[in-house]
Amino acid sequence: MNETKPFEHIELAMGTGFSFHGHSSLGDSETSIVLNQACAILHEADHIFSLYKPESPLSRLARGETSVAECPPVVDEIWTACEQWEKDTEGWFSAFTPEHTFDPSGLVKTWAANRAAEFVLERGITDFTLNAGGDIMIADGVTEAVGWRMGISKPVSIAAPDAGVLTVVDLHRTPFRAMATSGSAERGAHIWNPKVGGRETAKEFVQVSVISRDLVTADVWATAAFAEGERAIEHLNRIDDIEALFVYPDGELAATNGFINLFAK
Repeated sequence: MNETKPFEHIELAMGTGFSFHGHSSLGDSETSIVLNQACAILHEADHIFSLYKPESPLSRLARGETSVAECPPVVDEIWTACEQWEKDTEGWFSAFTPEHTFDPSGLVKTWAANRAAEFVLERGITDFTLNAGGDIMIADGVTEAVGWRMGISKPVSIAAPDAGVLTVVDLHRTPFRAMATSGSAERGAHIWNPKVGGRETAKEFVQVSVISRDLVTADVWATAAFAEGERAIEHLNRIDDIEALFVYPDGELAATNGFINLFAK
């Protein structure tokens, strides 16, 4: 068995931080090359999909200066994926704003992170975790017990005096490999109810954390559940391979039926 060395790589992309942490049997230089190539996937996604970059293909699409057919093929891929997720979530996830522009930000970050993680796995690094701006993916080969544990933050800004960990889950010996959180702590009320006209923001929860087999599924359902509100608890109970923890504005908690089995002991 080849000796492994610990590594950590932090990359700023897509307006947030991505952190790879784990062990690699490759040489230091080769590991660094793999991680930099993986992060190039994140930057390419940002170049295409950022609505904060005026000349990105998606910004030009939003202004009506181009069409999906004229954009890079991946735009059509993401458009199709968003339409499918809208169907799967019964309309609670929507990539279309009240102004009818295409905004796939509820999916693109974790989609890009997932692609980057797959690249790392394909290059032979299988013992790592990826933190994508607070959304976390665990590779199957993680060897350290602590790598299977995820902290769910309190629903307050990280700059708040009472910021910290709300609870910890342990995904070891479970089928789950990812967790994503949607909430209002950092970005304010930015998730709207797609089933009413205008920008009516969702307010029944302040935070929803979803645990699933993969990062994109967790991310989409966290957004959809936040938008749906309290009815999402029973909705997610009907969805296979998903568990979720909900935080109400008064601090009260609710969860799907199986979530209790995930609390770290």
